Amino acid sequence: MRIKSYITHLTKATLVATCLLTLGGQTGMAQENAEEGSTQAASDDAIPEVEDDFYKLISLPIPEGVILEVGGLATLPDGSIAACTRRGEVWIISNPNVSGNIKPTYRRFAYGLHEPLGLAYKDGDIYVTQRSEITRLRDMNGDGEADAYDKVFSWPLSGNYHEYSYGPLFMPNGNMLVTLNLGWSNSLGHGVSLAPWRGWMLEITPDGQMTPVAAGLRSPSGFGFNEAGDVFYTENQGDWVGSGRISHIEKGDFLGNAESLRWTDLPDSPLNIKPQDIPDTGEPLYDVAKRVEALKPPAVWLPHGILGISTSGILNDNTNGKFGPFSNQFFVGDQGQSKIMRVALEKVKGQYQGVVFPFREGFSSGILRLIWGSDGAMFSGMTSRGWSSTGKELFGLQRLVWTGRTPFEMKTVRAMPDGFEIEFTLPVNRTVAADPSVYQITGFNYKYQAEYGSPVINNKKCTVRGVVVSEDGLKARLVVDGLREGYIHEITAEGVRGADGKPLLHHVGYYTLNQFPDGEKLAIAAPDHSNHAAMASSAKPAATKSAAAAKPAAGTMAKRVTKRPASWTKESDITINVGTKPGLKFDPSQIRVKAGSKVKVVFHNNDDMLHNFVLVLPGTAIEVGEMAMKLGLEGQEKNYIPQTDKLLYHTKLLQPGETDAIYFEAPDEPGDYTFVCTVPGHFYVMQGTFKVVQ
Repeated sequence: MRIKSYITHLTKATLVATCLLTLGGQTGMAQENAEEGSTQAASDDAIPEVEDDFYKLISLPIPEGVILEVGGLATLPDGSIAACTRRGEVWIISNPNVSGNIKPTYRRFAYGLHEPLGLAYKDGDIYVTQRSEITRLRDMNGDGEADAYDKVFSWPLSGNYHEYSYGPLFMPNGNMLVTLNLGWSNSLGHGVSLAPWRGWMLEITPDGQMTPVAAGLRSPSGFGFNEAGDVFYTENQGDWVGSGRISHIEKGDFLGNAESLRWTDLPDSPLNIKPQDIPDTGEPLYDVAKRVEALKPPAVWLPHGILGISTSGILNDNTNGKFGPFSNQFFVGDQGQSKIMRVALEKVKGQYQGVVFPFREGFSSGILRLIWGSDGAMFSGMTSRGWSSTGKELFGLQRLVWTGRTPFEMKTVRAMPDGFEIEFTLPVNRTVAADPSVYQITGFNYKYQAEYGSPVINNKKCTVRGVVVSEDGLKARLVVDGLREGYIHEITAEGVRGADGKPLLHHVGYYTLNQFPDGEKLAIAAPDHSNHAAMASSAKPAATKSAAAAKPAAGTMAKRVTKRPASWTKESDITINVGTKPGLKFDPSQIRVKAGSKVKVVFHNNDDMLHNFVLVLPGTAIEVGEMAMKLGLEGQEKNYIPQTDKLLYHTKLLQPGETDAIYFEAPDEPGDYTFVCTVPGHFYVMQGTFKVVQ
């Protein structure tokens, strides 16, 4: 019996008699209480509106003993959910909407798989992507468990731990797409393609025929279709990837990571370039793409540390309004920061580009997979094992439900020949929205380089020269000087107010401008400079203050001393070697020194991501980390080191495989100090105890 027959079987009264793991104590009351709370908040204008007023998070209880580290999700025809786990199991979850008095039930459908990180349902069967193959699962005897595990297609492995495999994504023609993660070399400090097609997207027919599609992928965890049927995939910061991004992917594309190009001489490769053909100059990717024909710039960049640190699942809103006012936009999960962003795309001169906004924070674990439920709610499958997250749970399954209230948001941003047009979800106060001073726009970029990640480069403020607001108050067209093609533009509208006087729920978006569209420019008069002298005079103190703020406070440089102080008569009283372990952990996690002793810390980053070592006052690690996160676009350039007296000593921000040594004197006051990595998202979990004793 195929899975669709099994679904029918589950709906019968015999379900009670099956050996299902049934949950107790939680029903649809959670959702009813959530809706009641949102009504109360809506009636009280004095309470600031928050994400929870519009989109409620409901956790599905998971039976004791079930380790639901979700690697893949699929909605089944009867509304049940299939979930595969990193531990090699597939579970069928009935009544996941937590509605009425019927409780969610879990039944194991398959087991013994090799870390499946993707799952799909097709014509009565469940397909999973294991490390080395696509497997079709079938229940042949009708007992509700898979007893046929059929290989559809397999690919070679080197055994490297970083060789994750994702998919399948079914195409309209019935073929499947999979993406293969690069391996990782700690000794080299970058991704490696140690087996054929690592770093590629592949198309596979139902009878097991494979065609390579595109190369240059690094960690392509999420991919899906937009409303036009085009495929997009999400990428994580790393070597050749300055920040998280979303790219339109077509046959013959090279998406940026040079390692996968070592296989372009194999049969059926749509590319013929080699790794040595890719320049490592540190220029923006957009500029390099002008010289490397196959290289495709991303459609949307997600600023690292601001809108995520590890981009994951991508999901197009095809719910026909059941999830709010964002039809045909993408929702994009982030594993490290346990949150979801919202992306609106447009096509200009044949090339995709668009804007990304914050959407919803506060998920209980690291988001890996997103799917729509049968009622238009969104399900998030999560895991944090090995990839720690701001959500404290090790795994989870949560349901995100629209309350029916429309949030006041920038719905989308469109490029114009002379600036941008912002469309809002609700009417604005037209007088306020027509004031150019309520908008700020900054253009910036990232380096395209073999080194891991990139600081923000070439950032420059743009001038909003004029604003025209539509009669209905739903659109504001901004005439902007200083926009640059190939750049990301931070658009803030903090001063904009709705017609009811309320602020935007999220007042910032990031637009990736690949092309200016053709069309008529607005006739905006040149700004009036009659009061320019007075304006310049009043602006001068602010500029001076900004410059002063950019300089280190007195004594700050002593917080990182990389040579033995001349006053020390010997190297140090104690030398401490600190490394890293998978899962955002220091090694060792506890250090013990005497008060006032002379200390040398040698920090070696043997992980596959950026880290620093920061010593802070007791109980201040989260506070200092949140200060580092607020550095925004300047964070990586400043090594995620904020200006605060609560921060005692620090290394620089280290690339994978890099080492830094610092010298300092231990505090005179005994106590449990903390050493922490202040990279956004890391500081919540990557901490150790620095115990100072008499």
